[in-house]
Amino acid sequence: MYTALVIVQVLIAIGLVTLILLQHGKGADAGAAFGAGASGTVFGARGASNFLSRATAWLATGFFVISLALAYVVQTAAPGGSSIVDKMGAAPEAATPAAPEAPAQPVIPE
Repeated sequence: MYTALVIVQVLIAIGLVTLILLQHGKGADAGAAFGAGASGTVFGARGASNFLSRATAWLATGFFVISLALAYVVQTAAPGGSSIVDKMGAAPEAATPAAPEAPAQPVIPE
């Protein structure tokens, strides 16, 4: 179950990146509005959503749902439902420093 969810998660992530990079940004029309083209508005309404934006929304929703499912699967797979911090155990006790030795007396040749 976990492996299948991770595979689907990676495929959705690749699809999201691809769809986002294929889309035409709103800011790209700004240059055309200032003399380079015949655009009527700079950041006006874009009308109905096209296929790419709808597909992106569906993939993003799927990404979030699968992320939550993965979190649930990992949490329930842990013994007792404990977190990773609980699995690490108690913090190690601080080591007490060794007592300093007395400095050696210098040897004076006779």
